[in-house]
Amino acid sequence: MKQYINKILKKWWATSLVFFKIMIPVSIIIKILQETNAMPFISQVFEPLMHPLGLPPEMSLVWVTAMLSNIYGGILALSSIYANNPLTMAQMTTLTTLILFAHTLLIEIPICKKAGAKILPIFLIRVVGGYVFALILNLIYSSLGAYQNQISIPLLTTNDFSLGNWAMLEIRKYIIIALIVFSLIITLDVLERIKVINIINKLLYPIIKLLGISEKVLPLTLIGMTLGLAYGGGLIITESKQNDISPKDIFLSLSLLSLFHSIIEDSLLMIGLGASWTGIFLFRFVVSILAMFIIVKLVNKLPIKYFMNTSSSKSV
Repeated sequence: MKQYINKILKKWWATSLVFFKIMIPVSIIIKILQETNAMPFISQVFEPLMHPLGLPPEMSLVWVTAMLSNIYGGILALSSIYANNPLTMAQMTTLTTLILFAHTLLIEIPICKKAGAKILPIFLIRVVGGYVFALILNLIYSSLGAYQNQISIPLLTTNDFSLGNWAMLEIRKYIIIALIVFSLIITLDVLERIKVINIINKLLYPIIKLLGISEKVLPLTLIGMTLGLAYGGGLIITESKQNDISPKDIFLSLSLLSLFHSIIEDSLLMIGLGASWTGIFLFRFVVSILAMFIIVKLVNKLPIKYFMNTSSSKSV
């Protein structure tokens, strides 16, 4: 039991430390933007992108922050502006799915590049693909009048006035986020121990195989889907050094991971913010699989050089 507790605490501390190294600078930058009234300017620049999604223009900052930092950085940005820009469940689902497609790009895209993939197609899949998905999701919710109730989340509804009060509130948010990280680590560990992740992998296996992904990268793809692109991408890099994996198989695996990864941890986190599971998990999964059929056709028709650096993919 002592070893188990130490293992969990070490993983929690290491994970939280990585997040806070990004979150604290992001928090300070956002505060500076607020104090210098730069926020309206940023909102105005990205307003054309947010309006079709049915989102307040200020939410563009949340998306950009998540892309440049990570999901937790996006949540921190959201917490800084949410009090004056509350969202309905439909809007929160649209925003969080947008983030799920495109986040931590400065880390995860280089991982894909290290595995041999070209930056542009992966960027288009994650950013443009994510935006199109969010656009469709907003149209569906708007047409059906679904999830139009405004949500209230204590973590995201605090107002700060003085710098001292702001600092205290930020510390409180860090503590809450650290607790969320801890609970997610425990949840993932429990799910692994009771074989739930194995069950999910078995359920996904026939669908992933249907896409034409090779048996050589299929297990690695499933790991990435359940645990995260960094895990799956890292394993693909290692495996490609030891075994003969074709550039096509590597790209298809990375494409699927770009669309649909960390389906447990990230999905639970977004649902905890008030998003609906229908968009976060169900619809995102369906659209990702449909998108993969299109990607497979493109990869089969076009030379692989448009998608992979074949020379680097052989030497990763």
